[in-house]
Amino acid sequence: MNGIHEVFMIARAQTLIALCSTVPGYWFTVAFIDIMGRFAIQLMGFFMMTVFMFAIAFPYDHWIKPDNRIGFVVMYSLTFFFANFGPNATTFIVPAEIFPARLRSTCHGISAATGKAGAIVGAFGFLYAAQPQDKTKTDAGYPPGIGVKNSLIMLGVINFVGMLFTFLVPEPKGKSLEELSGETEVEK
Repeated sequence: MNGIHEVFMIARAQTLIALCSTVPGYWFTVAFIDIMGRFAIQLMGFFMMTVFMFAIAFPYDHWIKPDNRIGFVVMYSLTFFFANFGPNATTFIVPAEIFPARLRSTCHGISAATGKAGAIVGAFGFLYAAQPQDKTKTDAGYPPGIGVKNSLIMLGVINFVGMLFTFLVPEPKGKSLEELSGETEVEK
């Protein structure tokens, strides 16, 4: 396989995952956010991501066999679906609703920047962590890591911690922005 063909194959796979899981996940969020609520969607998303990460990680040797590639892609796609029908959507919707009006844009910006920083740490951290423990098998320029299986287990644990932190977030469903920020004034 030459370089151009390999890039095409990777791009095609990423496009299929996006079209079959990421985009529908966002549309499910749009459809159900006012029915289920932000809290339930975020909790469910983190829970399902935890389940699918562990379902990929623990039998990882099963999933890397050529006959099981389609099953791996399905499991991986379901993880993306629940990331987008979950915390990927709610973590930018909820901050816009729960902060007081006078601080809303600043606090939402801080929340967004923190999320972006976490994404950068996660993306680059996974590249390093997923490297094999055997130094002779690592990609050029990378130190030995903990391996893909252990990295996926670590991601499952991080998803579980995210699920626990969801319990600290108030449910804004059905409330006005004034009610959420405590800025309603009683006229006498």
